[in-house]
Amino acid sequence: MSAYAVAVIRETRFGPEIKEYLERIDETLKSYFGKFRVHGGPYHPLEGTWSGDLIVIEFPSLEQAKAWYNSLAYQAIKSLRANNTDGDVFLVSGVSDTHKATDILG
Repeated sequence: MSAYAVAVIRETRFGPEIKEYLERIDETLKSYFGKFRVHGGPYHPLEGTWSGDLIVIEFPSLEQAKAWYNSLAYQAIKSLRANNTDGDVFLVSGVSDTHKATDILG
């Protein structure tokens, strides 16, 4: 089952560290088969207001997503992002192709 690393970034302070992070992150994803699925806008708000950026990286499994996040390669660059952005980062499991909204009811 696919899993996703999701970042909801409210503010990014662009500078040399963010540039370096962006130049290096793709290499950290390769061994874990991570692929960007959403990386910023443009956004088309439909309800409410949106300010910030959304990043979604897909992995083949939650185990691979966790392994990537905890890898030496990612940990070596994580502070470049964390020290220059404000937001939330989390991992979440995907659902099957046959998932229906009512499946969460029990």
